[in-house]
Amino acid sequence: MEKLAIVILNWNGAQMLQKYLPSVLRYSRDEATVYVADNASADESLALLRTEFPEVRIIELDRNWGFAEGYNKALRQVDAEYYLLLNSDIEVTHHWLTPLVELMDSHDDIAACQPKLLSVFDHDKFEYAGASGGFLDRYGYPFCRGRVFSTVERDDGQYDYPSDVLWATGAALMVRAADYWSVGGLDGRFFAHNEEIDLCWRLRIRGRRIVCLPESQVYHVGGGTLPKSNPMKTYLNFRNNLTMLYKCLPEAELRHVMRWRCFLDYLAAFEMLLLQRNWGDFRAVCRARSDFRRWRHDFDNDRCDIQASRVADNAPCRTRFSLLWQYYVKGRKLFSQLPMPSA
Repeated sequence: MEKLAIVILNWNGAQMLQKYLPSVLRYSRDEATVYVADNASADESLALLRTEFPEVRIIELDRNWGFAEGYNKALRQVDAEYYLLLNSDIEVTHHWLTPLVELMDSHDDIAACQPKLLSVFDHDKFEYAGASGGFLDRYGYPFCRGRVFSTVERDDGQYDYPSDVLWATGAALMVRAADYWSVGGLDGRFFAHNEEIDLCWRLRIRGRRIVCLPESQVYHVGGGTLPKSNPMKTYLNFRNNLTMLYKCLPEAELRHVMRWRCFLDYLAAFEMLLLQRNWGDFRAVCRARSDFRRWRHDFDNDRCDIQASRVADNAPCRTRFSLLWQYYVKGRKLFSQLPMPSA
């Protein structure tokens, strides 16, 4: 068994691999085995790997399984104590792995951890996808140390201390293989978006810890290359977030939260339509809610198993406040301004 396997999931990402894989190999090869799992790319990804990066181990998947199931199928072929799920658009730095491995080695109660995520385009600014560790509000809206909704902070060292969080970003997620499989891995039905939050929440429900360790830092392209409005992304985010809530919310909160989310989701949809004139995202939200209603009972057994594994009524790092209220009504747009519970 290997100590650590870095697994990069790729789909038609030859340009990203060519640009960012060299830094992963340069700063990681002495501490980890590097794999690229390819989701049946139609570009030159495999040829590039074989000619320019022969030291990388290739896992060829038979079709595009998406982020969640793609990783599940790839990781079943990797025998390691720790997995590190790494996006292909990540630039890593010297000494980025050692603190993460030392943290996991010295704390058996930690299931997963992440480095600090900064922007490739501005190294002094957090990156949207994970910043310095993630949380959830009462109604399932995710936010981070360094990023609340669309407000992304500059990194002035304000979050340069280890912190327990509810979720670690899937862009650079180190997780114990035993913990990963104890909860069934990522939920492949999600395809993409919210899958790492769902995984981490299920681990937290079991009493396992998730930690952000800013001593380790990496740079992420992420949302910097994506269009602001993408109906498929909107659809997956809304559908998967609702499904995650259905699976993981305590019974005492389920009905209340889901009723409020119905109201808030349609409010957001009509804001997209009437104020932004965005028919694509409006339809995406409506379809997400419709599809959630249609498939939610497919997750009844998952919900029963998750609730049976619960060691506390509420997962730590899930807040009791509404992030929408704090951000839009109270004007609290920075993580440090939010009424987070004291440790």
